[in-house]
Amino acid sequence: MSDLQEEGKNAINLPMSPASVEIHPEDTLLEENEERRVIDPTSRDDPRFKELVKVLIDWINDVLVEERIIVKQLEEDLYDGQVLQKLLEKLADRKLNVAEVTQSEIGQKQKLQTVLEAVHELLRPHGWALQWSVDSIHGKNLVAILHLLVALAMHFRAPIRLPEHVSVQVVVVRKREGLLHSSHVTEELTTTTEMMMGRFERDAFDTLFDHAPDKLSVVKKSLITFVNKHLNKLNLEVTELETQFADGVYLVLLMGLLEDYFVPLHHFYLTPDSFDQKVHNVSFAFELMLDGGLKKPKARPEDVVNLDLKSTLRVLYNLFTKYKNLE
Repeated sequence: MSDLQEEGKNAINLPMSPASVEIHPEDTLLEENEERRVIDPTSRDDPRFKELVKVLIDWINDVLVEERIIVKQLEEDLYDGQVLQKLLEKLADRKLNVAEVTQSEIGQKQKLQTVLEAVHELLRPHGWALQWSVDSIHGKNLVAILHLLVALAMHFRAPIRLPEHVSVQVVVVRKREGLLHSSHVTEELTTTTEMMMGRFERDAFDTLFDHAPDKLSVVKKSLITFVNKHLNKLNLEVTELETQFADGVYLVLLMGLLEDYFVPLHHFYLTPDSFDQKVHNVSFAFELMLDGGLKKPKARPEDVVNLDLKSTLRVLYNLFTKYKNLE
């Protein structure tokens, strides 16, 4: 064991390594030309990286609460495919044809293969780079697991806010001619929410923002006129689309006016004073939209609350399209 540790240290201290990093002895047990990727400890301590891991763990546990599954550590709890199977079945609302419990390595990899093939069917048409594999997930490669979870969260519009611009330093250890060689690479785990969502769809508002910003004021003016025609009935007036819909109150009241019913005040927060209360209001407004026969909004409640103008415009335009002739 001491020889292995020494071999690992020697590899890390080779000239091609810019920094000294502690590598676990098991990460040096490599076959010829095999490589192992290890997250640099300084990256693990980065607050944004920790936040990303926590947000994803909380999301998985929330999705699987009825399954009574509790994930505590991504590498240890997801590598065998069991949790990933349950997660995908819940998100995609489909049953996978796999054995429920698999103890052997071969069985676990077969399950992973089935799960990942189902994931690829969903993601590949949208141009998502598949930065994971059966071997990397089963090998408890945290970077690969995170890439997979971020892609799933974006595809299924998870009601979470992923920290943006999270990157990690990864030590790549490779065995060549009996010696370990190491190098450092930077892995980008998240970019911006807008860019990541853009891998799945672009619409007229993307084109408007990118290529015709001069027409944006015309669209905003039309939407302000539309919402005020109805909100004025309650002696309310909108002048700033970016901010006045962010707490969800006007959205809820507007839906009541458009569908001609009174929304009981105990169903939402009339004076929300926290992020969660505002998200609750916007989410509730989205439910009212679905009840009214509208399609599920492309925007996420969190984006509206975070003053994302494009998301707010998408929601309001959805209403405008259906109710523009309503007096």
